[in-house]
Amino acid sequence: MTDANHGDAPRALIITAPGINCDGELSLAFREAGATPTSVLLSDLIDRPAIVDDFALIGLPGGFSYGDDGGAGRVLAQLIRKGLYGALSAAIDRGVPMIAPCNGFQIAVQAGLLPGPGNGENWPEVPSRPIVALAPNEAGRFRDDWTGFEIPSESRCIWTAGIEGIDPAVMVLPSAHGEGRFVAAPDVLADLDRSGRIALRYTARDHFNGSQDRVAGICDASGLVFGLMPHPERYTRWSQHPTWTRLDPSVRSGDTPGLMMFKNAVRFALAAVD
Repeated sequence: MTDANHGDAPRALIITAPGINCDGELSLAFREAGATPTSVLLSDLIDRPAIVDDFALIGLPGGFSYGDDGGAGRVLAQLIRKGLYGALSAAIDRGVPMIAPCNGFQIAVQAGLLPGPGNGENWPEVPSRPIVALAPNEAGRFRDDWTGFEIPSESRCIWTAGIEGIDPAVMVLPSAHGEGRFVAAPDVLADLDRSGRIALRYTARDHFNGSQDRVAGICDASGLVFGLMPHPERYTRWSQHPTWTRLDPSVRSGDTPGLMMFKNAVRFALAAVD
């Protein structure tokens, strides 16, 4: 592996492609957390997959990749399965944290990056088919709103570790999707729960898309790969909260929950090279 740090800052790879429109927000979130982000086109990564080795963090941004032609994230997911799966799975095997919000989550599950292999298993060849899905919202329409979330105490996700005891008024994330309803077979859902791979749930009040078991995000067995429908990269500063001027100063002290997630990953990446 080449130097994945830039000075004292770990390097973050932002994968971009036509239709991706949240890469700038994701880059800024990594930068605010102490990383050095670089955006690279998926086509360049497929031509030279060794580029992935130069990074200690990976982000698969949201947006409408390839216009969501044929379904949300489907085209980009197939391109990853064909040309980049090996490089990404090798990065995860060597301990590189990866985040995939919204369209990134839709891509990650279709590419086979999530929920990933079981505990103790190495990353296999490209899975023959996805085992979870993100279906159209129960109401059948796109929704853009701030949504409350909860972190299961048994979650193994390194991105959400230690985020607890926060006032419910600010324990929220912006959601913006039309295909975010998490669906899995009962045995798969039970295994995800039992193995601590359910990383995020909507609160009962804000469970708007009909996801099974209120699942808003999952991780792989290593806890490194985190896919979620809400956008933590859009909530790294208190001024992004919809009612931030009316919040008591004591409530908005410290970092926002979104920034906490990115700082968790940056600390993990730094510790991995010490």
